Amino acid sequence: MWWHYLLVFAGTFLVDVVPVPLPPAFTVMVLLQLTFDLNLWIVIAVGVVGSVAGRYLLSAYIPSVSGKLFKPAKNEDVRYLGRRMDAKGWRGQLFILVYSLMPLPTTPLFIAGGMARLKPRHIIPPFAVGKLISDTAAVLLGKVAVGNIQELVEGMLSWRSLVGLAAGLFLLFALLFVDWRALLQRGRFQLKFAIWK
Repeated sequence: MWWHYLLVFAGTFLVDVVPVPLPPAFTVMVLLQLTFDLNLWIVIAVGVVGSVAGRYLLSAYIPSVSGKLFKPAKNEDVRYLGRRMDAKGWRGQLFILVYSLMPLPTTPLFIAGGMARLKPRHIIPPFAVGKLISDTAAVLLGKVAVGNIQELVEGMLSWRSLVGLAAGLFLLFALLFVDWRALLQRGRFQLKFAIWK
């Protein structure tokens, strides 16, 4: 039924629009594909579109949220990081592509891109390509590896998912509390915790 695919879109959108690392969108795809015995390729297509739409909206609303939560100096620090990444041209986009292929949460990437006010055309295309490749592989492997929904739910609470959550939180911590300007301009590692308004 068509509304099952709408659930795939909504589920992948929701896990990728929230500014905290949640289980990856492919787990939603695998769960719904197994539950409703959906067409695998339509699930991948709809899920990737939902995921990309969620990340796009995340990067669009983060600048206003960060302006209200963080001191201007922290926002400028992250903007500096974004300008450095944007100045790298195709290498910055290659970094986004490679990062989205790795089993790391992309939430910190989009929070940084949103806070840095990077244009979506710099972030979304390489992310979409990486997401399509990595989610296709994950959903195909998930369908083969997971015989039933019980195994999938247990897998979502595995040490791998906890390591992914920890990695995502670590990257958010680094984004927010590392003084990127001091690190990139003077080569000095420094933490700043007074970032909140």
